[in-house]
Amino acid sequence: MTHNWVSLKCCALSLAVGLIFGCVQIAPQAPLDGLGGTSWQLVKFQGGDGAVLMPDDKVKYTIAFTADGTLNVRFDCNRGRGTWTSPGPNQLQFGPLALTRAMCPPGSLHDHIVRQWPFVRSYTISGGNLFLMADGGSYEFEPIR
Repeated sequence: MTHNWVSLKCCALSLAVGLIFGCVQIAPQAPLDGLGGTSWQLVKFQGGDGAVLMPDDKVKYTIAFTADGTLNVRFDCNRGRGTWTSPGPNQLQFGPLALTRAMCPPGSLHDHIVRQWPFVRSYTISGGNLFLMADGGSYEFEPIR
């Protein structure tokens, strides 16, 4: 009889746990809107102080957003991979970026972009170009065709 009582208690506890966890809703992942599957190259950086920085070669500064929330970047002599999400309209969040650590030549925008990367919070697409807004200014990218 004791065995049956223990089994009954275990079944009741399993049912209660199943009901509790079965009713918990997991928040859906934020949609990865229209950036997924697009690739861009840097046109310029426009600082909040009016400073303009332009790459010596646009193809050395690229971002490729995948539909699954990963991205691939090239910042001059370094390449990297990370994650991205768009939690709301025109909002953008980048995860940590795994980046090679080669020493880029003088005049490179590598260090500038890497310092600003965690502070990119939003984006807009205007005139066919992508604008990433960071605390210190905005990066303008054009589509890679």
